[in-house]
Amino acid sequence: MAPSRLTRPGWLILGVAGLVLLLFVGVPRAVRRMDFFRVSKVDVRGLANLRAADVVRVLPIPKGMNLFDDLDRVQRAADSIPGLADVVVSRRLPGTLVVTVREAPPVALVMRKGQLRLLGEDARVLPFDPTVSAPDLPIVKEADSLVTRLLARVREVDVTLFSNVVTGWRAGDDVVLAVKGQRYWFRPDAPAEVIRAVTLVAQDLDRKGRPYADLDARFAGQVVVRWGAA
Repeated sequence: MAPSRLTRPGWLILGVAGLVLLLFVGVPRAVRRMDFFRVSKVDVRGLANLRAADVVRVLPIPKGMNLFDDLDRVQRAADSIPGLADVVVSRRLPGTLVVTVREAPPVALVMRKGQLRLLGEDARVLPFDPTVSAPDLPIVKEADSLVTRLLARVREVDVTLFSNVVTGWRAGDDVVLAVKGQRYWFRPDAPAEVIRAVTLVAQDLDRKGRPYADLDARFAGQVVVRWGAA
């Protein structure tokens, strides 16, 4: 039996596949040689506390870099910048690198070498100016992730309660928050329903005009009130 010949549709499919392969391999190489696609601008988006110049200074962008060059080194450098929770490096034609950031939100202040410094949820010092960024945050005694993570959860669940926290500290394996002269006791992993329960008890006591010293939410299913003048 004679070998079958490739039909016209078959040749057409092969031709299209070859063209796609040529474009896939050849076009990127070609555009990398074009001055039109050289990086001429870096657009930093999403900043609230850091300066764009400080971000750009860290990025390895050599002179004459083409927009279609590999961005892995730029992305890794951006990921290493302190104070950023998330960074995405992308391209915008014809010659702009776009750096979209999400800054780590500060949750507390701590005293370091005679100066107040901002802390993130993980208790790491953030490179932001507290006089500009967040002057009304709680002041913690130490950079302790048990305390800062609980503060972050309180802010997520009840912004009003968070705004009334004056300071926080670790007490053994637990966390104490000072709120308007009272002490609120929590397990460090206190869930949202426990935080809401403390708020409801505090509101009820305030309505009744009953002074108390502590609200203790470390026990399952209840909030213990310790009485006394606030």
